[in-house]
This record gives sequence, structure tokens and C-alpha cells, in this order.
Amino acid sequence: MTTQDFFQAIGSLSGLLFIVASMLAMGMSLTVAQILQPLRNVRLVIVALLGNFVLVPLLAFAINRVIPLEQSLQVGLIVLGTAAGAPFLPKLVQGAKGNIAFGVGLMTLLMVATIVYMPLVLPLLLPGVEVNPWDIAQSLIVLMLLPLTIGLLIKGHSPDAADQWGPVMNKLSSLAILVLLVVGVGLNLANIVALIGSLGILALLIFIAGCLGIGLLLGGREPAIRSVMGLGTAQRNVSAAILVSVQNFSDTNTVSFVLVAAILMLLILLPAARRMGARA
Repeated sequence: MTTQDFFQAIGSLSGLLFIVASMLAMGMSLTVAQILQPLRNVRLVIVALLGNFVLVPLLAFAINRVIPLEQSLQVGLIVLGTAAGAPFLPKLVQGAKGNIAFGVGLMTLLMVATIVYMPLVLPLLLPGVEVNPWDIAQSLIVLMLLPLTIGLLIKGHSPDAADQWGPVMNKLSSLAILVLLVVGVGLNLANIVALIGSLGILALLIFIAGCLGIGLLLGGREPAIRSVMGLGTAQRNVSAAILVSVQNFSDTNTVSFVLVAAILMLLILLPAARRMGARA
């Protein structure tokens, strides 16, 4: 095993650990009723779906028209634009001191919608692309919905155990995301430098800032909801985007572009969430 293989394994393990631990922590801190309550607001649900599955793809399309990107990078931006419901959202919401129940509910809503949306829309936007909804669904179900459900069951049947282990899972997820960030930057440093000359970094920065702006504008005036909507729109579902990219564009720069996007989102949105939390 080479050094690069070792660090790639560390990065993959820390990514999996972060997702599972954060979902368990969220489940052990909430109830099903708390998660579903914000989603009963029809306006919030409609604007969340509109922002993530109409306005964000339009933003990606507009950026591709304005910035002369290589075709593989244009494809990566479109794939990111159609993938919502990221497992990182609850952690960002914690930092922003937003409505955590709404954050988990929004993540679940967008994740389920992505499973249906990507196979229908991507072949229209990118002719020749094949997307198997089960391939996307099974990884999200195993890594996100299952740990969340286990956490909710522990909270419902043994609140004391949930109160004891919830903070432990929360600290574990924080450590895992720190390791993931450091390893991710190190492994993708060459790709990041290469994208600077191709205007790919500029396109991603505009895309992330634009997505955040769309979510904040649609989130209304209540800060705890507005921050969740902004972060939930800006943090794309990189897991789904990577899966689709590997299946369809493994011999292009699309996969590298999506990986760099994942790192940039964390580097931008984590400090942004903390700043929102400080204001709150």
C-alpha cells in the first residue's frame, strides 16, 4: 500500500465515520415529531424544493454559459446542481445555531427528492447519462437513514442512553470531519491548483456563493430557519454527485472536479455557519 492509498483510506473512513456518527447524534437528540413539524409548513417545503431543484440547476447552467469551462467541468457543475440533501447539513446547522429539527427534516426531504429527481432530470440535461436510482438510494439509506432511525429509536426507548451517547457521537463526528478536511485538502491539492488555471475554482466559488444566496433569500426572516435554508441549499449532496460521476464520467476530470467542490464547500460553509452562529 502506497502513502497515497493509506491517506485515501483514512479519508474514506473518516467520511463514513462522520456521516454515521452525525446521523446517530441527530437521532439521539430529536424525536420524529420534532423532525416532521417544520415540514408541515407547506411554504417552506415548496421554496426548499424550488430553490434546490429549479433555481440551483439554473444557476449551474448560467455559470456554464458565462464562464468558458472545459466540458467535463461543465458536466460536474450540472451534476452538483441536481444533487441535494447532504449529510453535512445537520453539522453546519449546529454551527449556525439554526433549527436542528428543521435541518434534519430538510436534509431527509431533499435526499429523498434527489433519489427521484436525478434519474429523471440528468438524462435530459446531459444526453447519454444513465442514473440508477437504487444505486443512489442504497448508499444514502445505509449511511444516513439507517443510523438516523437507530438514533431515534434509542431516543424513544432509552432517553438516558441517548443523553449519554449523543454528545459522544457529536464529538466523534466533529473529529472525523476535521480529519476529512485535512486529508481531503492534502490529497486534492494538485487538483485544486490545476483547476485555478481552468477557471474551475472561480466557477465553484460563484456556484457555492450563489446557492447560499438563493437559500437565504428563500428562507424568510426567522434567522434559525433562514440559516438552515441557506446552508441546506449551498451544501450539495456530494455522495450522490460522486456516484453519478464515477458511473458515467470516470475517464474525465468530472470526478476530480466534484471532489474539489466537496472540499471547497466545507472550507467555505463551515466558517459561514460559525459566523451565523455568532450573530445568532
